Amino acid sequence: MTTQKHLSREQIAQRIAHEVEHGDCVNLGIGIPTLVANYIHRDKNVMLQSENGLLGMGPFPTEDRVDADLINAGKQTITAVPGASFFSSAESFAMIRGGHIDLTVLGAMQVSQTGDIANWMIPGKLVKGMGGAMDLVAGAKYVIVAMQQVDNRGTSKLVRTCTLPLTGKRCVHMIVTDMGVYEITPEGFLLNEIAPGFTVDEIRAAVAGDLSISPQLKPMKPFGTQPLSSPTLS
Repeated sequence: MTTQKHLSREQIAQRIAHEVEHGDCVNLGIGIPTLVANYIHRDKNVMLQSENGLLGMGPFPTEDRVDADLINAGKQTITAVPGASFFSSAESFAMIRGGHIDLTVLGAMQVSQTGDIANWMIPGKLVKGMGGAMDLVAGAKYVIVAMQQVDNRGTSKLVRTCTLPLTGKRCVHMIVTDMGVYEITPEGFLLNEIAPGFTVDEIRAAVAGDLSISPQLKPMKPFGTQPLSSPTLS
């Protein structure tokens, strides 16, 4: 019997860090996406952008480096790398809407097989607002979703059609879950990488939409045992 081993939030973030390219301007959403900042290799010159007005975020601070006035869009304390810039949220959204963000990583409650994403509200539950996700999925050049594949009730978040209010339509390119790595194709979800401990049949059972298996299916890229280095901080 196969022993299932769902990846941790940190391992999902480590896998996504492989997708960050040298020279990218990247926006990281709330939740798992914020952890990606901790695993971007120091040899990559990357600028992390936040909707509340910061270009040049670093990893989360150690206890001796916490600055309560330095926060990201999710109100978490962060660090800034050498050369970081602070500005208004209006200028920050001008960057996003102007197409200057190369990559955004967002969490989601549902992703459809056509690349629709629902990540900002559940009807009947109080939410503070939609945040910047709608702008990001429309303005960023590449969209990656980071999430657990099933919810607490065991229901798949990879669906044929989203039933929750949409954040954006046909905008998701890649999905990294605790079970595998997927891309959106005209035929639906394509499984390109599988997490250790899972079989293809188990993956199929955890997808509520059309699923194809890549002929070049491979294990997910290294994570956990060889974490990537964090950027050098000022």
